[in-house]
Amino acid sequence: MDQQEFAGKVAFVTGAGQGIGAAVARQLRDAGATVVATDRNPDVVERYADAERITGLSCDVTDSAQVDAAVAQAEDTVGPIDVLANVAGVLAKGPVSSFSDSDWRFTFGVNTDGVFHTSRAVASRMIPRGRGSIVTVSSNASGVPRRNMAAYAASKAAATMFTKSLGLELADHGIRCNVVCPGSTDTPMQRAMWEHDGGGPEPILNGDPANYRVGIPLRRIADPDDVADAVLYLASDRARHVTMQELYVDGGATLR
Repeated sequence: MDQQEFAGKVAFVTGAGQGIGAAVARQLRDAGATVVATDRNPDVVERYADAERITGLSCDVTDSAQVDAAVAQAEDTVGPIDVLANVAGVLAKGPVSSFSDSDWRFTFGVNTDGVFHTSRAVASRMIPRGRGSIVTVSSNASGVPRRNMAAYAASKAAATMFTKSLGLELADHGIRCNVVCPGSTDTPMQRAMWEHDGGGPEPILNGDPANYRVGIPLRRIADPDDVADAVLYLASDRARHVTMQELYVDGGATLR
């Protein structure tokens, strides 16, 4: 990658407080972009207080008014947004028979409504400019059923199809919309899931036949930078003829 591939561009990244979102924000900055890194945790402001060309901004993507205000602030203070990376995501596990209404609403609120809120706010500003790239970080669970993850899988599937449909709407305006579908990635959310299940990465690497889950053929858990690399490719001019696509970054776990 050209180290200044995104020079002069402005990127808006959600879920940038940690994990994949933080890796995406850092890589975009390193590639020359000026980045607005948002997260619902207000600590994001302090995290990036001394960072070069990254501004931390507190924003809860489940609140459309907050999103509209954050996007307006970003454009007023940093500049027109060229790249939107929808990375904010949450995971609540449990069987459907006992899954709570509140967990269901929260899961969809972040994973699906959040993508809608940010994409709408940014796309409406990209359309008059006739350019832009939107990349949504979904999950390989959006295409493969998972036990005790129905809400997560369904919310990610919805976000995936929303982003692809948006890409069809925006194609006439020169705006591309794509999806990255990671598998198991070494993030705080992944480690919390290991603790919940009382294990580590080995069951994921080896597979779990009792739960109809294959292992990871490449025999490794992804690093957040592996996913960020895919996001940057789809956001870049190297992918100028790529839109409405899903790129799986899961070490072959879904056998696609």
